Amino acid sequence: MMAKLVLAVLVLIVGLAAGNRSPPAVTDKTLRRIAHSLKKYIEPLPIVPKIYGYSTQDGHPKSISLTIGMFHKKWKFHRDLPATTLFVYGASREAATFPGPTIEALQGVPLNVTWENHLPEKHILPWDPTVPVAIAKHGGVPAVVHLHGGVHEPQSDGSAFAWYTADFRDKGPKSTQATYHYPNVQHPGNLWYHDHALGLTRANLLAGLIGTYVIRNPLAEAPFGLPTGDEYDRQLVLDDRSFYEDGSLYMNYTGNNPTIHPQWQPEYFGEVIVVNGKAWPYLAVQRRRYRFRILNSSNARYFNLSLSNGLSFTVIGSDVSYLRKPVTASWILLAPAEIFDVVVDFSESKTSTVRLTNSAPYPFPTGDPVSTLSSKVMKFVVSPKKTKDDSRIPVSLMANYPAADEKEGTVRRYIVLYEYQSATGGPTHLYINGKRLEDPATETPKQGSTEVWEVINLTGDNHPLHLHLSTFQAVRVRELVNLEAFKACMTRKNDAVKCNVKAHATGQLKAVPEYEKTWKNIVKIEPGYMTTIVVKFKLIDRDARYPFDATAEPGYVYHCHILDHEDNAMIRPLLLKH
Repeated sequence: MMAKLVLAVLVLIVGLAAGNRSPPAVTDKTLRRIAHSLKKYIEPLPIVPKIYGYSTQDGHPKSISLTIGMFHKKWKFHRDLPATTLFVYGASREAATFPGPTIEALQGVPLNVTWENHLPEKHILPWDPTVPVAIAKHGGVPAVVHLHGGVHEPQSDGSAFAWYTADFRDKGPKSTQATYHYPNVQHPGNLWYHDHALGLTRANLLAGLIGTYVIRNPLAEAPFGLPTGDEYDRQLVLDDRSFYEDGSLYMNYTGNNPTIHPQWQPEYFGEVIVVNGKAWPYLAVQRRRYRFRILNSSNARYFNLSLSNGLSFTVIGSDVSYLRKPVTASWILLAPAEIFDVVVDFSESKTSTVRLTNSAPYPFPTGDPVSTLSSKVMKFVVSPKKTKDDSRIPVSLMANYPAADEKEGTVRRYIVLYEYQSATGGPTHLYINGKRLEDPATETPKQGSTEVWEVINLTGDNHPLHLHLSTFQAVRVRELVNLEAFKACMTRKNDAVKCNVKAHATGQLKAVPEYEKTWKNIVKIEPGYMTTIVVKFKLIDRDARYPFDATAEPGYVYHCHILDHEDNAMIRPLLLKH
């Protein structure tokens, strides 16, 4: 009786936190029906607005300061769907968009951004008080911004404990400032910014707190001859969402293990595929090359993208860096939070339409096959006439970037990913090395060092591993043999060396895709494998130490970027040392 009473109270708390006293009645069948009612490819792909993170005086770029807020606003995902209430980023409420504006920065030109919280008293989505979570005692939605892939001091990293509410009525224990300093000292590449509040990341991103960030170096990049300009160099931000009849966002109100977590579920998958804030849009293209910077900002969905009619991708970069040379690929697999920078040549199309499609099971890699809904992403409508095109695909890109060399590693660490289950077999939480976020840091690399991390996945999911601050690269993926015996030993001892990992990591090698062989901030960790990654805690293009104190509080973190996993609680501290 007492357990049922406690559960009822928790469910009530979650409902009140979301502004709903009882969960709206909806079934999976209804969600699919709503999604099927939205006609595909009838609205144009929006251009993501830009905000420039520098000014130009006398031909020289100058550092500036920006103010960007988080606002509560209505957004139209589809002409046949009522407007949806979202949380969005923008310089003002009127200008705020989903996704938020692309911040254009220049390499070597610092930028200060003041992130203002204008969010309402209550969340628009349910959240679970039984996972480690930021709870505002005086009302308001906790939020904090993380520049994903950024190289910056810890105070500007968006610690999960540095959250704050509107007017700073409440703030987390590590919150010291709302103005963040981004030195932009790293190589040119693609980043994104998003919320990172403790235990609310999955809800806050689903609600819309997502935006892109590009670091450019015109002098270094111009010789490549790649497509340029707003028309030919485009952001593609991919998401999945489900909706109620009234257009409001759907997120489950009941957990898979409700006696333990009343709301939390291990993954969120939406029925509607969204690109740049529109459900299944189209883009009219000329018969020429286009550059697409493709971000998967979904909570948990992987996208295995391909183009119809035999067209291929020329991959030129991934995450925060260019490849050493372009790679042609008929498909690309994007994990949550991963970015691929590609060129598509529509002059090679033999038809007037080209579809961008998805074939990734969910959960990835052994879940349900894609449906008629989730297999479709967007459509390109190709002009019948060929257009003059001065762009090209260069033979090489950043060939001077250092190759990943395992021999440079001064420390070898074993990072083990676990899933814990209830007596009924349902997931209850996920840990790294059997430890919580609140436990003392065990990963304490030296500034300027290179390490080798052996990441062991003992779960059934592929996990996108993200390390804040550093860049890294997978060099080997080795199958684990006698996996159940290894799991049993790890459950008892939680020590890969004592469990003789070398005897188990003797299975077949799996090749790292050529288009992922660059310095990244997301690496896919395959289930039942040990993935060896080379991690650099320094600027890779100059082999130089960070130009700031990376050892300061509150430090950094590393985590799985399936947001439902990160929130509960596949995340650990990362503290650098001198």
